[in-house]
Amino acid sequence: MQREAVFGDSRRPCGRMGPVAGVCLLLILCRVDFSQGVNPFAMQQIPPDPCYDEKGAPRRCIPEFVNAAFGKDVHASSTCGKPPTRHCDSSDSRKAHPASYLTDLNTAANMTCWRSETLHHSPQNVSLTLSLAKKFEVIYVSLQFCSPRPESAAVFKSMDYGKSWVPYQYYSSQCRKIYGKPNKATVTKQNEQEALCTDGHTDLYPLTGGLIAFSTLDGRPSAQDFDNSPVLQDWVTATDIRVIFSRPHLFRELGGRDHEDEDGGGSSSSYYYAVGEFQVGGRCKCNGHASRCVKDKEGKLVCDCKHNTEGPECDRCKPFHYDRPWQRATAREANECLACNCNLHARRCRFNMELYKLSGRKSGGVCLNCRHNTAGRHCHYCKEGFYRDVSKSISDRKACRACDCHPVGAAGKTCNQTTGQCPCKDGVTGLTCNRCAKGFQQSRSPVAPCIKIPVVNPTSVVTSTEEPADCDSYCKPAKGNYKINMKKYCKKDYVVQVNVLDMETVANWAKFTVNILSVYKCRDERVKRGDNFLWIHMKDLACKCPKIQISKKYLVMGISENPSDRPGLMADKNSLVIQWRDAWTRRLRKLQRREKRGKCLKP
Repeated sequence: MQREAVFGDSRRPCGRMGPVAGVCLLLILCRVDFSQGVNPFAMQQIPPDPCYDEKGAPRRCIPEFVNAAFGKDVHASSTCGKPPTRHCDSSDSRKAHPASYLTDLNTAANMTCWRSETLHHSPQNVSLTLSLAKKFEVIYVSLQFCSPRPESAAVFKSMDYGKSWVPYQYYSSQCRKIYGKPNKATVTKQNEQEALCTDGHTDLYPLTGGLIAFSTLDGRPSAQDFDNSPVLQDWVTATDIRVIFSRPHLFRELGGRDHEDEDGGGSSSSYYYAVGEFQVGGRCKCNGHASRCVKDKEGKLVCDCKHNTEGPECDRCKPFHYDRPWQRATAREANECLACNCNLHARRCRFNMELYKLSGRKSGGVCLNCRHNTAGRHCHYCKEGFYRDVSKSISDRKACRACDCHPVGAAGKTCNQTTGQCPCKDGVTGLTCNRCAKGFQQSRSPVAPCIKIPVVNPTSVVTSTEEPADCDSYCKPAKGNYKINMKKYCKKDYVVQVNVLDMETVANWAKFTVNILSVYKCRDERVKRGDNFLWIHMKDLACKCPKIQISKKYLVMGISENPSDRPGLMADKNSLVIQWRDAWTRRLRKLQRREKRGKCLKP
């Protein structure tokens, strides 16, 4: 016969509870909604996975209500037939009363019973220890007796697989004397995890078939709000159940005739305990994230976790699903674990409570080891030395491009995350700082690779006594035809091609730093290819005779008048300083060869 267990306004089948009459009726006392209001007459409408609704949205799901003790091994501290006696012999199936009879399938016509050894004289404790092999949410514990019910008994639970035990319930007609507890104490929200003692179910009669049943939630104030009561959630959780019989009912206590000892003696103090059915009603504890429990590869019972959870009780989030803290599912909220948002650039993340609170309790995931040159909590921006390619999605593997800042022209390796613009040094421009800005020219200094082109103002560099009244008349001797011929070549002390690099003012002189590219004629053996100086008086420079600009190449033909304080070359209004043309190379080499053949007249 299929029985129904009532929880609030919903009903779920008891499962393989065994045929003991009245056990399922005990569940009427437990008014806690452990289900989700499933209509038992609409089974065809249930989606394939109870943990998700018809639209695929997560919802709370729970394993079926079962007798968690069914088929489990029970350890008894005393068993009839161990050692064998005249009435109990473990080798004789007709006389054996093993502990396995406590959790087997019983019928009304065939009630198999465990029985303790026959105990003599003073009462002795006998314990039954049941391992559930996993955490269960226990709703009731019941025992149906084949002997008179004990006068005193205690129910204990363990949450750590038998390492430690806490009391669940006491039964005795002498609660204070036996257990130090008052009879029928009141449970409040302050002591909801306190074991009580009651004298219910302690009568001698019936002599067989009597029941002791303990409801874990009956009378607990928070039972109606179980979802929001971590105290009761912890209270119903157990991995093992232990029942200790402390004191039997003796016939002589009722004033009746002493019974004969079953081993043939006449002692009136011998007794035993016998139980036909040991049941633990509850659900596999999965915290609302699984609808069933299954055996893993090692044969251990574990939850078949959903909602991105894992663990034996679905008690933690799966890796990479740490965007919000793990929570037990409730009737209103499935509380599924959410994946971290790493834009496909990370495989690991962690949870940060402070960030979670700052986000209004929406997101607390922090991505770890961002790849593809990304960085940030969500791998949502480019790391140092890279910038965002706006033509690609942030989740693209190539969303970040290298800044490629020029090692000399840039002031650092980090560019603007949006535009890719590198930080340029003064006078340097370009996305990667690879060229000089307008009005600047390249220098040979890595500190200041581009310097400002000097603008010579004659009125500021030439004194009134030195400034020519008329630049045209002052420069006239040097004006005229710039044609290069043998006569002009021979009159000059040096003929060189230079690249003007820099300029500085020394007294009334402009000191140009030049790089001598070619030497076609020079009577000073110290003048060679490479860096040197070119000196021009400021009054000549003011009237632009000669005219010279930085970062340009020139052909310079002049007379050597280089005093010791001005080493290098000198040019004045009589020198020939003209911008270089590549076509002059052949002509100058030809003049050079003719000079060597003695074509130039001696000065």
